[in-house]
Amino acid sequence: MTMKSATRLSFTIRLRHCLSATIRLGLCVLSLLLGDGTAATAQEAAPIAVIGASVKQSTWQDPVEALGTLRADESVTLSSTLTATIDAINFEDGATVEAGQWLIQLDDDQAQAELRAAQALLGQRQSALDRAQQLQDRNLGVRATLEDNAALVKQSEAEIDAIRASIADHRLTAPFAGTVGLREISVGALVTPGTELVTLDKLDTMKLDFTVPATLLSVLHPGLTLSATTPSYPGETFRAEVATLGTRIDPVSRSLVVRANLDNADGRLLSGMLMEVQLNRPPRHALTVPESALVPDGERQTVWLIEGDEPARVTQREVTIGERREGEVEVTQGLASGDRIVTHGTLKVREGDTVELITENVGEGDIEGVLERQRKATQSQADD
Repeated sequence: MTMKSATRLSFTIRLRHCLSATIRLGLCVLSLLLGDGTAATAQEAAPIAVIGASVKQSTWQDPVEALGTLRADESVTLSSTLTATIDAINFEDGATVEAGQWLIQLDDDQAQAELRAAQALLGQRQSALDRAQQLQDRNLGVRATLEDNAALVKQSEAEIDAIRASIADHRLTAPFAGTVGLREISVGALVTPGTELVTLDKLDTMKLDFTVPATLLSVLHPGLTLSATTPSYPGETFRAEVATLGTRIDPVSRSLVVRANLDNADGRLLSGMLMEVQLNRPPRHALTVPESALVPDGERQTVWLIEGDEPARVTQREVTIGERREGEVEVTQGLASGDRIVTHGTLKVREGDTVELITENVGEGDIEGVLERQRKATQSQADD
C-alpha cells in the first residue's frame, strides 16, 4: 500500500467515526425531546387534585344590626319641693331599698309647730261647735252660730291636712323598690325646690331601645328574638325578645324605635350602656355554598362547576349572590341544589381541566388535615 493510499484510508475511518458520533448525539437529543414531550403530555393529562362541596338548601336568617341603649325598667331622680336643710340621710351609696322606705329627712320643725298650733285651734273650734250644738238642741241657740262654728272646724281640719302634706314633703321615700345611686349630699346642706337629691333605678329588668329602618316594619313583631353584646363584657351574648314597637316613625331618619326587655337579675347591666344588637328576622330557605368557592372576576362572581364523574371536568359558571354569613354565602342565580363546585384549588384549574376530588363537604377546620394526608400520599407515591 502506497503512502497516499494509507493516508486516504485513515481519513475515511476518521470520517466514519465522526458521522457515527454525530448520529448518536442526534438520536440522544431526539430521545430527550420525545421523552420531555411525553412527560409534558402526561402531566397535562393528569387530573388536578381539588376539594369540592355540594350546593345545599339551608335555613337562612337575615340579621339586622343596630346600636341600642339600655335603660332601667323604672328610673327616677328624687328632688326637693321646698327650701329646707337636710336633717337625716337613710341610705348608702348603691344600696337596695324597698318601696316606701324613707331616704332623706328635711328639717320640719317649723311645720311641726304649725301642725300643733292648728290642732290646738281645731280643739278650740270643736269645743265652740259642741256648745253651739247643745244650745241648738235646747232651742236656745241661733242656727247661724252653729253653722259658723261647723265651718270653722272644717277650715281647721283642712289646714291640718295641708300642714301634714307639707310635713310629708320633708321626708323623701322610695316610690318603688330599686337601687339608689351615689350620695352627693350631706346632712346640714340647704336644698331648694328642684335640687336633685338621689337617683333610684329598678335594675332587675333592663329596657333595650334601638332603631331599625321603617322598611322592616312588615317583619317586625313582639316576640322576635335578638342577641345583644356590649364592649363592657366581651365575648358574652345577651338574648331577649322584642317587647314593644314604637308608634311613630322618625320623619328624618325614617326609622322606628324598638324595645326589648333584658333580664338583669345579677345587676351587671347598667342604665346608659351601649349595646350592639343583632335582630333575627324570620327564617327562610336559600341555596348556600362555602364562601371559599367564590372566584371574583371583575364585578362578577364565578365558581368552578364540576361536571361528570369519569373523568370529572370543571367549567366556570357565573353566579349571583345574596347575603353573607360566616363561612357561607347565599346564591340566588346560577346554581341548583346538588351541584358540585370546587372550594379549594380554584386557582389551579382552568376551563375544561380534569379534576380529582380529594374529598367533599368538609368543614374549614378539617381542611388542614385533609391536605396533610394528601401530601403524605403524594410523597409515598413519589418514593415508590
